[in-house]
Amino acid sequence: MSSSPRRLAATTGVVLLTATAAAWPSAAVAAPDSSASMLAPYYTELDVTGDLAVDTADLEVLAASLGATASDPAWGDIAHADVDDDGVITVADLAAVSQRMIYDDGPFELVEASVVDMQAAMNAGVTTSVEITQEYLDRIAAYDTTLVDTSGTGRPLRSIITTSDVALAAAAQADAVRADQGMTSMMLGVPVAVKDNYNTVDMPTTAGCACWENNQTATDATMVEGLRDAGAVILAKASLDEFAYGFVSEFSTGEPAGSSVRVASPYNTARSAGGSSGGTGAAISANLAGIGFGTDTGGSIRVPSSYNQLVGVRPTVGLASRDGIVPLALSQDTGGPMTRTVLDSAVALDAVVGIDPADPVTERQAGLVPESYTSYLDEDALEGARIGYVASMLGTNATTRRLFDESVATLEAAGATVVEVTPPSGFASVLSEGSGSTAEFKHDLNEYIAHFLAPEVSLRTLTDIIASGRFVTSRSGVYVSRDNVTEETYQAWAGPEGSHTLQLAYGKELVTQMMDDLDLDALVYPSGNPYGTQSTNLRLSPNTGMPSVTVPMGQAIEADATITGAGVNLEWLGRDFDEGPLLGLAYAFETLTQARTSPALYGPLG
Repeated sequence: MSSSPRRLAATTGVVLLTATAAAWPSAAVAAPDSSASMLAPYYTELDVTGDLAVDTADLEVLAASLGATASDPAWGDIAHADVDDDGVITVADLAAVSQRMIYDDGPFELVEASVVDMQAAMNAGVTTSVEITQEYLDRIAAYDTTLVDTSGTGRPLRSIITTSDVALAAAAQADAVRADQGMTSMMLGVPVAVKDNYNTVDMPTTAGCACWENNQTATDATMVEGLRDAGAVILAKASLDEFAYGFVSEFSTGEPAGSSVRVASPYNTARSAGGSSGGTGAAISANLAGIGFGTDTGGSIRVPSSYNQLVGVRPTVGLASRDGIVPLALSQDTGGPMTRTVLDSAVALDAVVGIDPADPVTERQAGLVPESYTSYLDEDALEGARIGYVASMLGTNATTRRLFDESVATLEAAGATVVEVTPPSGFASVLSEGSGSTAEFKHDLNEYIAHFLAPEVSLRTLTDIIASGRFVTSRSGVYVSRDNVTEETYQAWAGPEGSHTLQLAYGKELVTQMMDDLDLDALVYPSGNPYGTQSTNLRLSPNTGMPSVTVPMGQAIEADATITGAGVNLEWLGRDFDEGPLLGLAYAFETLTQARTSPALYGPLG
């Protein structure tokens, strides 16, 4: 049986036992709904009522079965709840089973709280979504624009562009749902920050550009709709590199014409938070929201996840709809979660997947999406796994090589087989294929403008934006070159028979066949180096359309002579729509390493 190190601590007063009965304390809210789709084995394997959840009904069954032994007729129905394997159901078994409930009436600390921590505390009535939401808003107000790092080189985070003025009302509604129906979703009442290129009906969508500060869209992005449907609280819009262009997260929204600002890493505010989803990365790492979402074309989820010691998921292109997201290059764009734990990413992903007629590529996922990605979160997932790596993707950075070698040792100790892969001819061309951000941007942006841009926005073409000067002016040459791309150039690149289109299809076929030939469950490689990238590693996922999950593997130490304290992530690549198995492997790795650290500068508010 699993024994997750992230399991809830034994709750105080959860079970009051006599020899024949159990009493459940009166809760401030209704009991959790067993349909809430937390299917991680840790939370389901001791269920005795058949609803794939441990709740009060299970405790009542076991309380009535105290003293039962293997000779009893009903033993087969409850034997798996004999946690200590002594052949009898005892008070110790009942207490152990109670720990598998998403319920914790002990003290609640917001900093580093997971989705399970939040739900457990809200289910027990210890806190509410309104209180959690208010505390995140307080942290944003206290930390985001304040110079916390007074070392002389420090900068404010600047991770948030705007907060929602209806977030507390949404939280109150989530609390009302919980009181009436129980925990209807693992996202119920959880505050979320989305990158400011996701449309939201209650906050403008600026894409980080001062040119679009009044872009209040009439609809949510499809992924935001999914989050709201799951009961999440859309708390804030996170900063980003303007129009999701690069890896430094420099934006002009809210700044005077000709001015811009960059997002700082909460671990070392003199350093970049990465990009283009750097605001999401800094905000989630500094505990300014519960869950974050970014977008990734060529690394924009995975770079800030690595810089900020987060889990980042770049899903298969076609798993989550891009409709209502300001595009960079739709051949490779995809949105995904950025979180402090793998479990949080799995829960968040559940809320946003689905077929959307407005984004036809999502039709590819039909029949390939599990009931819940949490069902793969088994700490024993590495046992028997076969994992490959390509030596040329490791680089020479001392921190990265040390952490990769330590990670391989961890994988092997957990029962995985790790093999060096000699890639086939053509693999180098997969890694060297460029991003579509130049050839596709104007075409795809014009589609967004036609369908979503608020009528109040006067700057409605790249030409208009360039002429206005209301953008990151150092990008002027980039925008001019993109504005000069013709439809013929676009079609030659990204059309049905375009060179990029054909190369991406080739890349998918080549890498999938390589994995099949070698019977690999995943490929692993460093997402980057301390506050930097590693060659063209980040191109592998977007240049094949295949999914990847990046997870912290540790930090630089002084002996490395790199950037002490900087994080580096291990990236896992799998076959199309293999997000579940990838998350399972990453969860098992995370369970063993617990590599993430919390930024010391941004602890609990006094």
